[in-house]
Amino acid sequence: MAREDEERIVDNEEVSRPEEEADQQIISSDRRQDNELALPSGGCCMPSSTSHRFMALVFMCLLGFGSYFCYDNPGALQDVFKKDLNLTSTQFTLIYSIYSWPNVVLCFLGGFLIDRVFGIRLGTIIYMLILLVGQVIFASGALWNAFWLMILGRFIFGIGAESLAVAQNSYAVLWFKGKELNMVFGLQLSVARFGSTVNFWVMQPIYNYVSKFYHDNSALGVVLLLATFTCVMSLICALILGFMDKRAERILQRNNNPSGQVPKLTDIFTFKPPFWMVSIICVAYYVAIFPFIALGQKFFMDRFGLTPSEANTVDSLVYLIAAVSSPVFGYIIDKVGRNVTWVFTATLTTIGAHALLTFTVVSPYVGMVIMGLSYSMLAASLWPLVALIIPEYQLGTAYGFCQSIQNLGLAVITILAGIIVDHSHNDHTWVQLFFMGWLTIALIATGVIWAYNKKQQGNLNMTPLQRAQFVSAQTYQHFE
Repeated sequence: MAREDEERIVDNEEVSRPEEEADQQIISSDRRQDNELALPSGGCCMPSSTSHRFMALVFMCLLGFGSYFCYDNPGALQDVFKKDLNLTSTQFTLIYSIYSWPNVVLCFLGGFLIDRVFGIRLGTIIYMLILLVGQVIFASGALWNAFWLMILGRFIFGIGAESLAVAQNSYAVLWFKGKELNMVFGLQLSVARFGSTVNFWVMQPIYNYVSKFYHDNSALGVVLLLATFTCVMSLICALILGFMDKRAERILQRNNNPSGQVPKLTDIFTFKPPFWMVSIICVAYYVAIFPFIALGQKFFMDRFGLTPSEANTVDSLVYLIAAVSSPVFGYIIDKVGRNVTWVFTATLTTIGAHALLTFTVVSPYVGMVIMGLSYSMLAASLWPLVALIIPEYQLGTAYGFCQSIQNLGLAVITILAGIIVDHSHNDHTWVQLFFMGWLTIALIATGVIWAYNKKQQGNLNMTPLQRAQFVSAQTYQHFE
């Protein structure tokens, strides 16, 4: 009977010739209705092709455009917020710090939920929707002159925005790990910071135009509602990217966790010391950038006698320079490696930029250009370090923790910076020394990473060639 069955199979041509077996397995798998797997490997529709990956990168970058554009709406209209809503500097900085408070915990959970529950595609869309709702509530609070409602909206906006940043980082590693990752992080920062730059350019002129038809807080509310459309654009990008990623996973039969290990919240306690130092740098460096820019309009008006419009132009330079130079630094770091050295250099030059702005009469443009270049250099070299330290299946959790600890720092430091400004009677020296002190902590943490990596003979400060040889040697030892 077995022989008859065998002959019947042969007669029905169900046994394939060896050269056809692979194609027939692919076509029959899951009864797919498309023939995408038969596409040539170099085609732009094939997820493994460079052109397709960079098409996805466009949408990855635009994910953060709306978030960063709306994040700095208050910074671009600092004078307007204080005048129309009758706010003190401390109250104004609360708008920024309340953004950070929920993410002290929720951002970490957001990364874990991406790893364990939602998956990267659904998680990105959910966080984008939360961000959009928060911005609408924030704008409505201004429209109705309800400061408490603005704070609630900013709170919700922060939950979505920071978790979205975790998803964005996870997408980058998923599509580009081992392939131009430093440049990709640089490009993501570039587009995000371009969103902030555009915000500083256009919000004051838009407010001036809208105030012809509306007055006081009503004009401010309408302007903030108009800014919401950038978040809608980013939501559309999240949907398109989700479709592309689902298709890529199906076609490439991608396995993001070949070890089969299940991520747990307690994994954080198993992370190596360099990760903790990276987390410290995330706090100590960024608290000297974001709160400074949030308070920058008043600083440049008092310190250099600029008009509000001129002060906004100078204040936006960090983001403008970052938009241009981040992918350049990313490309250079991809070629030369030495990430830890770049982080050290970026931190040192940022201290120099703050010192120039505080203690010299050199044009503020010089200091802000240096700060912008340094910020770009740090972002392109620091965030990829996490992917070198942490296994891929834990990356959402790891990036989430980095964002959480960064938000804890920003929430506290932004309020403290506002209090220092309120009590220093327009003398900004003290708040600048405060920022430089935090940068010194970042410098020390970078030195600890370098020393630990050197002692452990790790790969964090290697060239790309040395890193490839290091990974090959590790793989060989594992199989031995």
